[in-house]
Amino acid sequence: MSTLAVVAIGGNSLIRDNAHESVEDQYQAVVETAKHIVGMIEQGYEVIVTHGNGPQVGFILRRSEIAKDVAAMHQVPLVSCGADTQGAIGYQIQQAMDNEFKKRGMEKTAVTVVTQVVVSENDPAFQKPTKPIGSFYTKEQAEEIKKSNPSWVMIEDAGRGYRRMVASPLPQEIVEKNVINKLVRDGYCVISVGGGGIPVVKSEDGSLHGVDAVIDKDFATSLLAADIKADVLIISTGVPTVYLNYGKPNEKALDKVTLAELKQYVAENHFAPGSMLPKIQAVISFLENGGKEAIITNPESLEEAVAGKTGTHIYP
Repeated sequence: MSTLAVVAIGGNSLIRDNAHESVEDQYQAVVETAKHIVGMIEQGYEVIVTHGNGPQVGFILRRSEIAKDVAAMHQVPLVSCGADTQGAIGYQIQQAMDNEFKKRGMEKTAVTVVTQVVVSENDPAFQKPTKPIGSFYTKEQAEEIKKSNPSWVMIEDAGRGYRRMVASPLPQEIVEKNVINKLVRDGYCVISVGGGGIPVVKSEDGSLHGVDAVIDKDFATSLLAADIKADVLIISTGVPTVYLNYGKPNEKALDKVTLAELKQYVAENHFAPGSMLPKIQAVISFLENGGKEAIITNPESLEEAVAGKTGTHIYP
């Protein structure tokens, strides 16, 4: 089999700026990213694509809030928003990929697997929700929302108003991993684990049920890559390489890095917790669980990165 790569693209990378948030604009961003992923496949890779969904979930929640206020319609649960965005974004990616395959005369097909990810109901994250989602509210609005949804945690966010906070538990198991593995090894380009997966908990009898939470997309991608024994984990971000002292006069791009060196940089607090650090932690987990190589780069540099011309390459 060809080299197997799992490629994570961010939900924010599908939105270029505030003037390009429409579904059509997002599709055009997907088309551009698809060209680079297909370019990788032309170089001999089999690819699984994962993606973020943060902004898209926010849009659905806002529409749901407006529909409730204006037309008394039911609200969409967060767990359903995750499922909805997996289907919608997956559809866009697989269509863009298939169109690009046809343009290049490649006998290849993309397919989306709506993916559930098991989390522990005893995860400490459920006791201290830290992930803000949805709209900003006044104190009075937040109090009214709490009356209707007593289990919700509403926190004042940096003076901008109150927002709902949800848990971000660690992924434990990719439910559909065997299906994903079979499809990619049968030659399909698979889109899966969208938005970190739909969070579910497992009962004693093995049955699953969804929970309102947000799983970090990079952590879930790392788990999937390790489980199916992928050769390479690629995490896309906003820059072509990872930097030390980012944005400072002594900024330094990282080219080739060992796992031990990367862990030392983490200990020295080189990576921002809400930005690069989760990606670095996902890479560390993948390599510690048998991965051979990880690459961090931006979407437009994917082809050059796998050819060794750019990107930060991390090895065990």
